[in-house]
Amino acid sequence: MKTGFLCCQKTADKEVLRDVNGIMRPGLNAILGPTGSGKSSLLDILAARKDPHGLYGDILINGAPQPANFKCTSGYVVQDDVVMGTLTVRENLKFSAALRLPKSVKEQEKNERVNQIIKELGLSKVADSKVGTQFTRGVSGGERKRTNIGMELITDPAILFLDEPTTGLDASTANAVLLLLKRMAKQGKTIIFSIHQPRYSIFRLFDNLTLLAAGRVLYHGPAQHAIDYFQSIGYECEPYNNPADFFLDIINGDSTAVTVSKTDETNTESTEERTEYDKTLAEKLAEKYSNSAYYQETKAALENISFGNKKKTKAAFRQITYANSFLHQLKWVSKRTFKNLVGNPQASIAQLCVTAFLGLVVGAIFFGLKEDSAGLQNRVGAMFFLTTNQCFSSISAIELFVVEKKIFIHEYISGYYRTSAYFISKLMADLIPMRTIPSIIFTCIIYFMLGLKPTVEAFFTMMFTLMMVSYTATSMALAIAAGQSVVAVANLLMTITFVFMIIFSGLLVNLTSIMSWLSWLKYFSIPRYGMTALQINELTGLNFCSSMSKFINVCVFICRWCTGDEYLKNQGIDASSWGLWQNHLALACTTVIFLIIAYLKLHFMKKFS
Repeated sequence: MKTGFLCCQKTADKEVLRDVNGIMRPGLNAILGPTGSGKSSLLDILAARKDPHGLYGDILINGAPQPANFKCTSGYVVQDDVVMGTLTVRENLKFSAALRLPKSVKEQEKNERVNQIIKELGLSKVADSKVGTQFTRGVSGGERKRTNIGMELITDPAILFLDEPTTGLDASTANAVLLLLKRMAKQGKTIIFSIHQPRYSIFRLFDNLTLLAAGRVLYHGPAQHAIDYFQSIGYECEPYNNPADFFLDIINGDSTAVTVSKTDETNTESTEERTEYDKTLAEKLAEKYSNSAYYQETKAALENISFGNKKKTKAAFRQITYANSFLHQLKWVSKRTFKNLVGNPQASIAQLCVTAFLGLVVGAIFFGLKEDSAGLQNRVGAMFFLTTNQCFSSISAIELFVVEKKIFIHEYISGYYRTSAYFISKLMADLIPMRTIPSIIFTCIIYFMLGLKPTVEAFFTMMFTLMMVSYTATSMALAIAAGQSVVAVANLLMTITFVFMIIFSGLLVNLTSIMSWLSWLKYFSIPRYGMTALQINELTGLNFCSSMSKFINVCVFICRWCTGDEYLKNQGIDASSWGLWQNHLALACTTVIFLIIAYLKLHFMKKFS
């Protein structure tokens, strides 16, 4: 498949690419250049993964405009690994096959496709080994990179893009990866990739070379003709010098590494000017290329191609199509999410252990609450701790979207699944095991150790309240974290927000005494709703002076309240049945609002560079 392109990117702030045109034919097409030359930008534009704002020109596939869903039908291997480390190589490939191949393809055929790719990529020995995470050792770097490539080969794309495929690999492994790509190219695939500074054994595998500097094309043509071209304009490559290093030395104006002919106009520059990397040198080299036979040949070939309707070309950047239904996507994404949870138990098991430990500690501190003045104070203190703990324990939900952000963006753009399928699967995997189970454990341990109201209704009301507080705090964490790239930033925002919420929880300050222009802030306090519900559930009907009837006057003087109802009234709390459930309703509504915000942030998050 032949790819032609004529494009550039220009914004009000910075011109990234200018007057870039060329033809990528079946084979290995390398885009070479120093850091900041525009390699990744050009690759993203060709793959329809760049924000179209500021772009103009045409990208053609076999002379026709790119299909609207080109990003979903082509393969794109990003620079950073985007495979799930807790799954095996085979499980990652099966996930890609399940979502990118249509449902009309039978399960047996999908499995055969996965086995074929494993064999072609030389992954048979590690097929059932976990890829690996920061906690568990997995496959090697080269095998991980091949797994990334394999996930893109599932659809058997005619065009495969790779962004810096050798990054993070040692020389031998990098060479093995390029040999693999070379074998694929010989099968008729058009492979386009950016690369920074390959060694000679890798460079000699290139079929076509595009050399960039400062957003300009300095050479585009057969890779093995590049040395002859630069020699023709006055740059002599020393014997045994790596051509890739030689080209970069030219771009950087390194006079110690290149020999320039005496007739070349750059000899008039001073040594300091020629050793400085600037756009002037790149523009001179780009101008020389524009006068070369290689450029004229490329230009003539492009002029013979019908560019078609430009509006259709623009549409290629926006449309994403899916091979499967929403329910099929939800099934597989949820399946992977739960496998990831089970395969990486450090966080989940640690949270359950901490919950059980805290439950025992709190139970020991407030053990055997009595119905006296100290019992009232301890009950309120225990409820404050319970709601506060539920809020701060939900901060772990911040990582739910932040850690997997790169994986989500890549898979969404590639048409694996809809945002809604991913969002719902994450909620199911987090809210059920990570928020519900700890609330149940907390209630079962604390309720009986503290000796709270001995009724079934009160027990389950407390459990339900703790769950609702946890759900609401978690949804707020998701709303804050969605779209964030740094966990620390989201963590800070969550902590500051909870601190202000705790002030208006009803323990640290009597809410009835707050000035009216500040009192409205209490309606945004998650701990207040939880603590109020817990207090109504526990204190209603309790008498804290009955055991001291002979000293009742002294007790009233000290406690100021002899019954739980009096205490609630003083706090401005409606102790009726409706007063209890309106707090649950408020938590439920707040949860829904935060979840909607989180989804919208995820849906409208910038997914193109």
